[in-house]
Amino acid sequence: MVEPMNTAPPRFICFGDQLLEGGAGVRFDVIGPLGQGTAFVVRYKGSVLGYLNQCRHVPAELDWVPGQFFDDSGLYLVCATHGALYEPRSGVCLSGPCKGKGLFPIVVEEREGKVYWIPSERIYPAG
Repeated sequence: MVEPMNTAPPRFICFGDQLLEGGAGVRFDVIGPLGQGTAFVVRYKGSVLGYLNQCRHVPAELDWVPGQFFDDSGLYLVCATHGALYEPRSGVCLSGPCKGKGLFPIVVEEREGKVYWIPSERIYPAG
């Protein structure tokens, strides 16, 4: 069965100044390949990046405290459950039980001081 094309418009997530370099991210509800879940956006080296909030080892959310995706150094995304470290720009797991696998990226853009998520056929708005 072919999945229907999603024509959902971009979704406002947050204001750009809410995302501090290597700091807390913003979570939001989505429906993805495994059903209802969350995705997140963070800022790293000046860019806004977005991923499904799902470790590649076991489908557990990365953040133990909502919005806390970076390790203490602010250089890597970390799974609070397994300790897996992910490179923020590529989403590739650098160490841990999922080494070599990558987070599921989502399309985000920042314009006029606002961050938007662009839904896709595989990851779309919940509700």
